[in-house]
Amino acid sequence: MVDDQQSETSANMRLFIALDIEESIRQRIVRFMEGVREFAPEARWVRPESLHVTLKFIGEKPAESVSSLKQAILELQVNPFTLSVAGHGFFPSPKLPRVFWIGIAAGAELGQLARSVDEALGRVGVPKEIHPFNPHLTLARGGGRSESAFLSNKDRRNPAFRRLQEKLSSLLQPEFGTMTAREFFLYESKLAPGGAKYSKIERFPVT
Repeated sequence: MVDDQQSETSANMRLFIALDIEESIRQRIVRFMEGVREFAPEARWVRPESLHVTLKFIGEKPAESVSSLKQAILELQVNPFTLSVAGHGFFPSPKLPRVFWIGIAAGAELGQLARSVDEALGRVGVPKEIHPFNPHLTLARGGGRSESAFLSNKDRRNPAFRRLQEKLSSLLQPEFGTMTAREFFLYESKLAPGGAKYSKIERFPVT
């Protein structure tokens, strides 16, 4: 167990499964963010310590269900694999951006891990995913004016990201590094005025 589970005394916990990233990669991402965030000051930028690759969002669950969730994941057999962090993009599209992200490139192992986690948790009552797995690291979410306000404009791009997109178009696609995945975690997410705060509840080794 990673942290003391004081939060398990609460009625519900907001949970997800994710891979952490190596500190050297995180620091390269931090330097990249520091260089471009001035071009999207209205966006809500994530805290660097919160960067992770989400494998499965579980959602709100009673604290007493955590044990069964852990056991389902512990039964998985996963081998170490490599992944690379590079490039960037916008969800749902560059013309209508709401989320700014950087990419994750990996072999079939990463997608298989996400499917295995999904299937394992499905056996203990967690609804299975209906959308394909799309690994990425979220850096910022659009802020400022509402979607309806900017949809009526000739330029349909979210104003929060317009200058950032112009800046990125003049830069090379960034490369942040390659790592070997040797562990992943059950996280708890606590919503707060300054953004969600994440704590590690359980570590699952990749061996």
